[in-house]
This record gives sequence, C-alpha cells and structure tokens, in this order.
Amino acid sequence: MAVRGYVLIETEVGKPGEVAQAVQKVKGVKAADSVTGAYDVVATVEAGDLEALGVVIKQLHSVSGIRRTTTLIAVKF
Repeated sequence: MAVRGYVLIETEVGKPGEVAQAVQKVKGVKAADSVTGAYDVVATVEAGDLEALGVVIKQLHSVSGIRRTTTLIAVKF
C-alpha cells in the first residue's frame, strides 16, 4: 500500500513558481502547487513505504529556493 504525504514548503522571497516547477520534477511528487498563506508551495508525494517517502522528502530538501518544509503523512482511521 502506498504512503501519501503533503509537504508544506516555505520558499525564498519571489521563488514559489520556480520551486513548484522544480519540485514537480522529483520522482514521487504527484503534484506541486503555489499557494497563498503561511506556506508558498504544497506538494503531494507518494511512495511505496515510509522509508521511500523519506527518500523523496530528502530529494525535495535539495531543491534550490526551499527554506523550510513541514511534512504531513496521510493516515486512515
């Protein structure tokens, strides 16, 4: 069963569009959208397990223009 997460991204000033485009190129990212509010970009990520999800998130941290991320992991109750 796939693991899904949502990565809330804060970018450098003026970089949300560039960051969203770069994030969409990372394998495992299903969508990346520039948004308004406390965060600049929200990425939907999916992987086979938590370890693989961690690999995707680690790759996101190398994207130029990202200042900080917060990851939300989807759960079912």
